[in-house]
Amino acid sequence: MSDEILVNVSPTETRVALVENGLVQEVYLERTRNKGLVSNIYLGKVVRVLPGMQAAFVDIGLERAGFIHASDFSTDVDLKVDESIIDTSEGSESSPSRNGSNTGAPPVKDIRELTAEGKPLLVQVIKEPISTKGARLSTQISVSARNLVYMPNASHIGISTKIDDTAERDRLRSALESALVKHDAINTGGFIVRTVAEGCSEEELAADIPFLLKLWDSINSTIRTAKAPKIVHEDLPLVKRTLRDLVKPKIEKVRIDSERLFKEMSGFTETFAPEIAAKLEHYTGDRPLFDLNGVEDEIERALQIQVQLKSGGYLIIEQTEAMTTIDVNTGAFVGHRNLEETIFKTNLEAATTIARQLRLRNLGGIIILDFIDMQEVEHQRQVLRSLEKTMELDRARTTITGVSELGLVEMTRKRTRESLVQAMCEPCEVCHGRGVIKTAQTVCYEIFREIIREAKVYDNQGFLVLASQAVVDCLLDEESTNVADLESFIERTIEFRVETIYNQDQYDIVLVK
Repeated sequence: MSDEILVNVSPTETRVALVENGLVQEVYLERTRNKGLVSNIYLGKVVRVLPGMQAAFVDIGLERAGFIHASDFSTDVDLKVDESIIDTSEGSESSPSRNGSNTGAPPVKDIRELTAEGKPLLVQVIKEPISTKGARLSTQISVSARNLVYMPNASHIGISTKIDDTAERDRLRSALESALVKHDAINTGGFIVRTVAEGCSEEELAADIPFLLKLWDSINSTIRTAKAPKIVHEDLPLVKRTLRDLVKPKIEKVRIDSERLFKEMSGFTETFAPEIAAKLEHYTGDRPLFDLNGVEDEIERALQIQVQLKSGGYLIIEQTEAMTTIDVNTGAFVGHRNLEETIFKTNLEAATTIARQLRLRNLGGIIILDFIDMQEVEHQRQVLRSLEKTMELDRARTTITGVSELGLVEMTRKRTRESLVQAMCEPCEVCHGRGVIKTAQTVCYEIFREIIREAKVYDNQGFLVLASQAVVDCLLDEESTNVADLESFIERTIEFRVETIYNQDQYDIVLVK
């Protein structure tokens, strides 16, 4: 089946789905009132320096101040540039470690030597604000085109590590060096060849150079007249970023359900990426584009905790502030031979499904995988290899450890934007994100304890309990004997009233004079 990109447009939001072999692999969402910030460049103002954390908070004009670590400051030595900071779709030839321990890399300077409170600072967003955390920032500024990334504060040439053919890497490096000489841009900054440029000619690489240099000149002009905090460069909207970052040779079609946007994108590709112009297609069918391809159903399932496996097993995916945990269960799958074979097949299917769910849900940070315990070491190796092989298709950088003594697999996945759940959902106002509420019986006993406390303090005639229907029903039925005993003990009457707007674990006790 073909690989394609589906673009659904409405006045309030734009959604993009990457479909590979008929399955939805990634979903991107951009709302008119809440656009993404990654790659935006700001002239910020340092509001607080934290020497103990070797970091600083920077006001960039958002609700929460951004956060920058000392290791995210650009240095005079630019031999080590982390391309993942620049573009989450690329790898890097080498990257600086936080403690500066990489061979040849200078140690990270003290944050107090790098900046001070009240100082203006040019920064770029490398990670979206997530939950209560502000945006993650860097002074390693970059701007991207179709095939190249330009870094005005660097001076080296790099090739994305996702291009692993040595001969092709050498060819691209040579072609870029030649193009830079022809454009007299050899000392104007650093350049990195992006993954999508694999197979590109020297002319195609050269076409990006004047565009990037002009773009940086424009940004510089804005910076000179700007007063912090102020945005000085906003990255492309979602659809244009999609054409720039996601459209690769194996993508056969980019189907857009908006005629206006289709015309706009056609003009954009003819100017900046003529090689993909023919892949654009205006979808005019009566049935919604996302419904036709099952994307709506996939999004709905991606918001659920449980994921069914074809074999009958299932996954439980729970996302918390600290980490994401994924538990594998055999469920209804009983196998055909023996228990070990059943477990192995379930884990093997789970490994492939987990890799897809991580991309679809955009889960990042620390991820703990609890596969079903396998006795045979060879089975463990094959499951881990299956996971690693499937994760190679992921644009985000991942690190996977071996199976621990507890049978757990620890991994990390680079997080630059909110997960699908964080983007589309909010904590439940009833349970406040706990995922559970107190039982009616538990609330009844809390009410009993509260009445006893108040009876000792106040000299009143009785009590009126305001609670939810479920709690009042429990008090008048299952707990009626205990209510009668309590009235006898405190020698006062207790009345009950249902408040329909109350949650199950919410109640009030009113003194009756």
